Amino acid sequence: MEASDLQDVRYATDGPVATITLDRPDARNAYSDAMVRSLVAAFDLAQTDHEIRAIVLTGAGKAFSAGGDLKAMRDRSGMFAGDAAALRRRYIAGIQQIPRRIARCDKPIIAAVNGAAIGAGLDLACMCDIRVAAAGAKLGSTFVKVGLVPGDGGAYFLARTIGFARALELVLTGRVLTAEEGLAIGLVHRVVPADEVVAAAHSTAREIAALPPIAVSLTKQAAYRSWGASLEQALELAATYQGVSQTTSDHQAAVAALLSRTQATYEGR
Repeated sequence: MEASDLQDVRYATDGPVATITLDRPDARNAYSDAMVRSLVAAFDLAQTDHEIRAIVLTGAGKAFSAGGDLKAMRDRSGMFAGDAAALRRRYIAGIQQIPRRIARCDKPIIAAVNGAAIGAGLDLACMCDIRVAAAGAKLGSTFVKVGLVPGDGGAYFLARTIGFARALELVLTGRVLTAEEGLAIGLVHRVVPADEVVAAAHSTAREIAALPPIAVSLTKQAAYRSWGASLEQALELAATYQGVSQTTSDHQAAVAALLSRTQATYEGR
């Protein structure tokens, strides 16, 4: 799928940074079937473009994402249609493809949480590596309030982000936090004025994109694959990735630049 074929999602590049924008502002960027397919395709575009070294994910309009579409829930249409067996199949083949695709992305993803991130919207933000939130933005895992569970795997991602005990309290109560409260518990990394959130995310993306890309990619993979692994497994993985990175020309360029106090340019090899 090309960028021009995407529906309810926009994809743009600026140098080494790709920006993926959820684009259903009239529905507060709630998921549609087309958005799910296009979001997966947009990450494919970023992953396969050698020039892209970091990704910014944000929402059009005033919300990051309202998660599930309440009207579709009411009408039992789209991703909410069918009996229990059909719904299970649709989740696995549909919205759960998003966390699977993001998990395979070895380029850093920065969420610019420009407004409310509710339900599956918060889950999507937690799937990203770094979260920059607009001051006052509302954040909540609110599935229980509409009689649902986090069907996209959100309980897992929230627990990985803020720890099991805090995540359990939030998913069981459906309590909504402000961005500032989220910052206090590590749910977001930074809170900035609303009109600066996308620029702040891009600044972080460019900071990362200026570093040796193979080292960045392997460091991200090591962090995620070591989470939940045994010490021996983590050490073995670290040794393997270090062996790879230490033989790259970018490593040699970085060392030479530090010794000569100059600025290196990295080629990803």
